[in-house]
Amino acid sequence: MVVTTPICLTIAGSDSGGGAGIQADLKAFAAQGVHGTSAIAGLTAQNTTGVARIDPVAPEMIVAQARAVIEDLGLDAVKIGMVGSEPSIRAVVTALGLLPAGTPVVLDPVMVAESGARLLEADAQSAFVRELLPLATVVTPNLPEALVLAGRDEDPASVGDDDAVVAIARAIQDLGPDNVLITGGHRGSADDVLLQADGTVTVLGGARHPDGAAHGSGCTHSSTLAARLALGDDLVRAATVARHVAGEAVRRGLRDVGEGAGPVDVLDLPALRERAGSAADAAVRDARSGGTTRSIAAAQAVTDAHAVGDAQEVRSS
Repeated sequence: MVVTTPICLTIAGSDSGGGAGIQADLKAFAAQGVHGTSAIAGLTAQNTTGVARIDPVAPEMIVAQARAVIEDLGLDAVKIGMVGSEPSIRAVVTALGLLPAGTPVVLDPVMVAESGARLLEADAQSAFVRELLPLATVVTPNLPEALVLAGRDEDPASVGDDDAVVAIARAIQDLGPDNVLITGGHRGSADDVLLQADGTVTVLGGARHPDGAAHGSGCTHSSTLAARLALGDDLVRAATVARHVAGEAVRRGLRDVGEGAGPVDVLDLPALRERAGSAADAAVRDARSGGTTRSIAAAQAVTDAHAVGDAQEVRSS
């Protein structure tokens, strides 16, 4: 049986601090056993305390990156994150037009960073809703983002039970996306609410981890969702896994990294370091037992012996 490697593309911004954006997406893909590719839509100078600068990538370059991946590698799913500006949105729309019909598209409407910095220009919001939202297989806003998309000027804290969240999801669905998944990170219950194209509503429960580190949690959630869709999961299963993975990544968050909101840990770095250390020890033992490793001093002694032998041959001749 031929096993093909699933491939996901993230179209998003780069986070120089490594906690969110493209960097978080690629880690989330890898954690699910999916090969990650990228089309960088913007560059940010940021760390755990804030965003110092945002530079857009030329729209033509966004399309070129996506085309290079699609034409050679092929894709099983796409995740879209920070797009920033109206020209970038139009470039992403063009890039999506290169996809085979039916390719799942997960749209994470990144509007504001964890630090509070605005990541979607105010004048680009209408283009986002009008041109990009209808192309999404599933859109994954948190509650504040969902209220903005639905055009509702409400305090997220005033949104109460699941029925209220479902009403917001229906308002977003009317704008064009097939499915709407409102994440629970900014809700009192921490439950995700999934509204499917056929009207089915699924509430995905999970624990809140107030002592964790949450920078990049939304990126991790949407990228895990895309990875699971690439692996062939149905939407409910993919959303269930994404909720669990994002929650665990927050729980394991790297609170010792940086002075601000620490990044999530989707890879379980302590366990990874332990496995890598064990593998390194095994590699060293194998190399020594096989005679393929010797100290520099020993290697130099062999070199010196050869040099002496050569000199003696010269004298004798």
